[in-house]
Amino acid sequence: MAAPTPEGEEKAAAGHPLLRVLRRDKYTHGLRPVQMEALRAMCGALIPSLQPEEEEALDGRVDPPCGNKDLERFYLASGADSTVPDEVAELASRCVWEGVVLVNVTLWLLCTRLGTLALCGWLCLSGEFPYVRRFADMPVERQEEALKGWTRARWLIPVKIAFAIVKIICLNVFYTTLTKNSENPCWKAIGYSVPDVEEQRRESRTEASTRRSLDNGVVQTGELDHAALLRSLADKGLAVKPTASGSHHTLECDVVIVGSGCGGGVAAAVLASAGHKVVVVEKGDYFTADDYSSVEGPSMERLYEQGGIFCTTNVTTVLYAGATVGGGSAVNWSASIRTPREVLQEWSREHELPVFAGAAYVQAMDAVCARLAVTNVCREEGFQNKVVRRGCEALGLPVDAVPRNSSEEHHCGSCFLGCPTGDKRGTDTTWLVDAVQHGAVILAGCKAERFILESGGSGKNGRSKKCVGLVATCVSNNGIPTKLRIEARLSISACGALMTPPLLRNSGLRNRHVGQNLHLHPVSMAWGYFPDTNQITGKCYEGGIITSMHRVTDRTIIETPALGPGAFASLVPWESGRDMKERMRRYARTAHAFALVRDRAAGTVDGEGRVHFTPSRDDTEELRKGLRRALRILVAAGAAEVGTHRSDGLRLRCKGVQEKDLEAFLDEVTVPRGPLQAGTDTWALLCSAHQMGSCRMGASPKDGAVDGRGESWEAEGLYVCDGSLLPTAVGVNPMITIQSLAYCLSVDIAESLAQIKKHS
Repeated sequence: MAAPTPEGEEKAAAGHPLLRVLRRDKYTHGLRPVQMEALRAMCGALIPSLQPEEEEALDGRVDPPCGNKDLERFYLASGADSTVPDEVAELASRCVWEGVVLVNVTLWLLCTRLGTLALCGWLCLSGEFPYVRRFADMPVERQEEALKGWTRARWLIPVKIAFAIVKIICLNVFYTTLTKNSENPCWKAIGYSVPDVEEQRRESRTEASTRRSLDNGVVQTGELDHAALLRSLADKGLAVKPTASGSHHTLECDVVIVGSGCGGGVAAAVLASAGHKVVVVEKGDYFTADDYSSVEGPSMERLYEQGGIFCTTNVTTVLYAGATVGGGSAVNWSASIRTPREVLQEWSREHELPVFAGAAYVQAMDAVCARLAVTNVCREEGFQNKVVRRGCEALGLPVDAVPRNSSEEHHCGSCFLGCPTGDKRGTDTTWLVDAVQHGAVILAGCKAERFILESGGSGKNGRSKKCVGLVATCVSNNGIPTKLRIEARLSISACGALMTPPLLRNSGLRNRHVGQNLHLHPVSMAWGYFPDTNQITGKCYEGGIITSMHRVTDRTIIETPALGPGAFASLVPWESGRDMKERMRRYARTAHAFALVRDRAAGTVDGEGRVHFTPSRDDTEELRKGLRRALRILVAAGAAEVGTHRSDGLRLRCKGVQEKDLEAFLDEVTVPRGPLQAGTDTWALLCSAHQMGSCRMGASPKDGAVDGRGESWEAEGLYVCDGSLLPTAVGVNPMITIQSLAYCLSVDIAESLAQIKKHS
């Protein structure tokens, strides 16, 4: 069944209600009215109500907003309007506790005259008694000047971080908040409209969108009460045994898998096809192609970890990770690149992992690409990829076509919000379908708490413990939790490099590599504005997301991102309220290209939602090289203006620019760290959609958290089967690598399980 529908609302053709409109019954942020007053003033200063002004466009034309009702409404709109401040407070309350404290304390200070004086200086002074104003009582122009000072602060680090948090969330909320008709009042002014998913479905040749291919195996636990849940489990062929105390219910299966993404989906298919009873535990909901709305705000909220607003604890990197049935494969950008040969050689030789050396791994890649029906040609590229290709060709640089797990005709720019036609083939439409056809059961909306470890391991390779299953919790729509004890012969953690380490730690594993060696493929972005007069047609949100790639060095590549209006606004620099609105007016014709680095720095996963990452000096230099190349490509493609995401808004107008001017501009390009870094007045955030290595494979317990077969060095019968296994960063989009490794390991696990059954 599909994810639960809000009471009293029919499911419309434009997608599931949960993915069309974000509804909150109440706010739980806990801020006091005086704090909300200060926050509302901050939001109003970030996005002030302005009078439209005529502006000379970068292509030389005069672009008058006056008389254009959409533009007039856009300029007059304020971040202090409507529910925006409450939404900002709600999302800010999800940050790591340190961030929540900084925001709360900053708001408390701004509630007082003395605190405002400390943070704003002379800007809060008045010629009338009591001579010092609170932040909310200052004129909006002075509030805006105060924000400009905070973003440039060299030593007032806590306030700079609080500013960064509020800025990111406020701009995201402002451009994703919807009316009842799933519209945002600013979208017309910025040239954006939600893609017509119904038209896309009619034109699509696939039948995937007309089928709910997992219904026979999915139990959507969130919409079932206690009794209905137990009946549904029994209907799916699972024996349910209540305990005498009633504290939990016990299920039995051969294999329990936590996670349904690239690793878990493949493992489920291979093991179920081998005749084993498989239960997949997935905390996210189940949606299909017909459910996907392509509406950014509610889709990010339901399909991504932490609603897509997930940052490292040291505020260096914004993380994007899927949290739905299909995991990252349901929301990724379709790139289906095989593991580079030199990487396989490195992993097999330097890390002594034979799984990467044999023909079996190459055969696994073949099997994965065949199941995903990977294509190597794109019939029609989208705007951003046209820009990259045009720029590379103008500079005489090589540009490669990127294989995709979709048809050659697929021209969807919203697959990062779930593919509305079903043309993109994630695990939810491929491997999990195979698993369900062979009797697997998927518990959606069910959160794994811990694996059950008991003493009595065989002692082989030092394994003193044995894993006998999993404890998980389902919370129904009435808020009542149901505990499940899932007893299994073998257990697999496949919930990704950000979630597997906390689960293993909560289960009692102590290997020092659990949660270490995290790699993120950090990304730094460049942008270029192309007026409508430019020959390259289209808009930034149209067309396949990644279809072209340029390699800068053996560690750095350039690709293009998917940025809806909310993500775009939250990531680009804020210099002033008017400048931000001018940037957003040009949203549809602003192309982004990013440099992605095969990082050598190792981050950590310190708990659920707690990730720490700092790029090494070497990584930063590689990013700078890639960023400089990306800017050159954008200029060569015909951009009227280019720039980076550095907080000071570094940019260059390209009309009449000479090579020496461009070179001088590129010399200024840097990749600074996040706002936590002291002693500098510029900062920037990196992004990451690939997380790897946090429970890496190793030849011994000294080298990794698991062995070369994916089995824990500490607990017999407990395996890891996701991106956290990778010994290092892979250097390209990792979907094919993760699925191929999962395929190899699962075949081996299936054979081991057959032997266990034979001798039991």
